[in-house]
Amino acid sequence: MLNKTENILQEHLLEYYKVNKNLLNESMLESVGNLRDEAFEYLKNNNLPTNKDEKWRSTNLEHLYSQTPGLDYKPTEYKKSLEEIFICEVHGFEAKRFSMLNGWYYSPENEKLKVFENGLIVGSIIEAQKQYPDLFNEHFNSVADYKTHGLTASNAALFKDGLFVYVPDNVVVEDTIQLIKMINKEDNMFINSRNLIILGKNSELSFLHCDDSINHSPSLLNTVTEFVVSENAHLRINKLQNLNDSTTLINSTFIKQHKNSSTKVNVITYNGGLIRNELFVDLVGEGADADLNGVYLMDKKQHIDNQVFVNHAVPNCTSSELFKGVLDDKASGVFNGYIFVARDAQHTMAFQQNNNILMSSDAKIDTQPFLEIYADDVKCSHGATVGQLDTEALFYMKQRGISHDDALLLLMFAFTAEVTSKINIEALRLSIEDMIKKRLRGELSICEKCVLHCSVPEYPMEFDIDMSKI
Repeated sequence: MLNKTENILQEHLLEYYKVNKNLLNESMLESVGNLRDEAFEYLKNNNLPTNKDEKWRSTNLEHLYSQTPGLDYKPTEYKKSLEEIFICEVHGFEAKRFSMLNGWYYSPENEKLKVFENGLIVGSIIEAQKQYPDLFNEHFNSVADYKTHGLTASNAALFKDGLFVYVPDNVVVEDTIQLIKMINKEDNMFINSRNLIILGKNSELSFLHCDDSINHSPSLLNTVTEFVVSENAHLRINKLQNLNDSTTLINSTFIKQHKNSSTKVNVITYNGGLIRNELFVDLVGEGADADLNGVYLMDKKQHIDNQVFVNHAVPNCTSSELFKGVLDDKASGVFNGYIFVARDAQHTMAFQQNNNILMSSDAKIDTQPFLEIYADDVKCSHGATVGQLDTEALFYMKQRGISHDDALLLLMFAFTAEVTSKINIEALRLSIEDMIKKRLRGELSICEKCVLHCSVPEYPMEFDIDMSKI
């Protein structure tokens, strides 16, 4: 265990669970209570992660471990609409919007679970347990592993609410399901939330997950999301992260893919004090395909850590990873990509690439793509690059009358466009590219409303320079 001075947070979590166990389980099924007890025992006997752990050696959370953040957060009682709290609208983009406020599912109309005509179910994970216990028990905790580390165990023991989505067999959800997670607490809080998204056979879902801060107050956000992607189902996930510099986000996503299923993930990180994205993908059915992508834009003293693990457990599956980062000032980053190919997983195709641009001598990146292969009939590759912008390309553009700042901007935008071009919803892609342009100009920061959208005009913003002529 950590010594006494380093272990204040862990002791705080354990004590809170012992005192509030009955309250935490008041609206939960027995299966959740059993998971909480198991996670509590794990946390008692294992440290919260530190940089002494190999997978955390470049991400130090120990400055958080001397704190006792608030855990006793209550649902917000006021009746403001989502638009009154947080403006989030992308021109030309249709979505079914659902929200969480300070760790709780938020619905001013007190509609905790919504059932659509096609059988789609969306709402609070607490209410889903009550109304659909068999469906919940079949899938809950079937993908995530609370033993991943002490923070996933903390989430299992202490989560209070989250989002539940169920797409029945043969249902194609036309509009994107958008989860807007908002934090507006003034106090330092440790907020644990847990999401469960289930795709039935032959179904399709586009899911947009937004993490946003409404103010500049510090928080520790610990989110675990489980995705069950059944046979021949198709899932598209877009994650947008725009948090204040005082907030720490631990975002653990677990995906299990069955036969002939496909998943595409795009993680776009604009802002955040310290963000760790963990992505675990299990390919357990033949013909499954996972396409995993990310862009991260960090400056000042911000830190980003992307951990990606893909398990090729069966033959004839494919996976690809492409993560790109631009780091400036004293920002730091980590990319750890791990592809595991089991002994019988023949005819696997797995590719992995991480590219980074460092805009200053003080910025740094620790990148480690890794392959572990036990099958002999596979096609696998990995690579990583770290460098500065191409000085010859910069010189070429300036010789043609393009200013130094515009040339830098164009090169950086072109660098990220390889990832954003994979976003298959045009209106969303244009909005994300506009916000990347703003971020690269240094114009994007946390404000009172959603800076992802509140300043977006009716028509997409364009560069002054015609890129096609360069």
